[in-house]
Amino acid sequence: MSQSKFSDILDGVKAGQVIPYIGPYALKGSVHKESGKPIPADSDSLILAMNDGEPMAKVLMYEFSRAAMNQELKKGRKYVRSFLTDCYSSDVWTSTPIHNWLASLKPAFIIDINRDTLLQTCYSDAVHNLILGFARMKGNDYRFKIFYYDGIEYNEVDQDEMDHSLPILFKPLGSPKPKPHYVATDADFVDYLTELRGGFGVPAFFKKYRREKRYLFLGMSFACDTERMVMTDIAVDAAAPMMGWALIPEPTKKAARFCARNGIEIIEADINDLLTAAD
Repeated sequence: MSQSKFSDILDGVKAGQVIPYIGPYALKGSVHKESGKPIPADSDSLILAMNDGEPMAKVLMYEFSRAAMNQELKKGRKYVRSFLTDCYSSDVWTSTPIHNWLASLKPAFIIDINRDTLLQTCYSDAVHNLILGFARMKGNDYRFKIFYYDGIEYNEVDQDEMDHSLPILFKPLGSPKPKPHYVATDADFVDYLTELRGGFGVPAFFKKYRREKRYLFLGMSFACDTERMVMTDIAVDAAAPMMGWALIPEPTKKAARFCARNGIEIIEADINDLLTAAD
């Protein structure tokens, strides 16, 4: 990977023409401050954490959303929400260099499909907007809520009240903060993706903002069906024919085919290589 290619990408991020898009493997390096255990991030580690460290049936190990659906049917929707909240809501996880770097840069818009609070914690001293994805909301056509963070606390605002000059964090799959809501189970994804495709999953301003933008995919393996579907439905109207770049040190054939089909150039490098180029 040439230094000049990284420089062009980084310049695009700083200029707001390239949107950082954070996936599960961006959490690599975050550990529990007491036990030293890594934060559950990818599908397998989340399933194991939800099931007390034990693997579930092979058919359920296919993807976290399927395993979570199984647990919802057995124990109720609140159980899955409580698990994710207990897992991610406390400040017991160490930050990572990529989260710290993004917080220092404060690009105009970041998409983070993880359900943790690491990025929000890194932004705790910065006024910003937060968009959270929601699923199966009663009495509301939209599948998102917007919160304004004043440096102390979050308060919900209408999309017409947003200050677009502030940095925006978009967490489509939810977060424990300010109130725990998640897109996690198969039923959640059916509802969320349906409304996302219908235009009700993102604010109106983002539909305009994302036009002709490119994306920098960090920590994305594109291994899970839900990851791929959420990405393709969020990144509508991206720049063509090449919509961006994905840092994947060892891409699978499946990932390579998906990226080629969607105009994503795979860079066989990791996040540390990007951060080295950014110094």
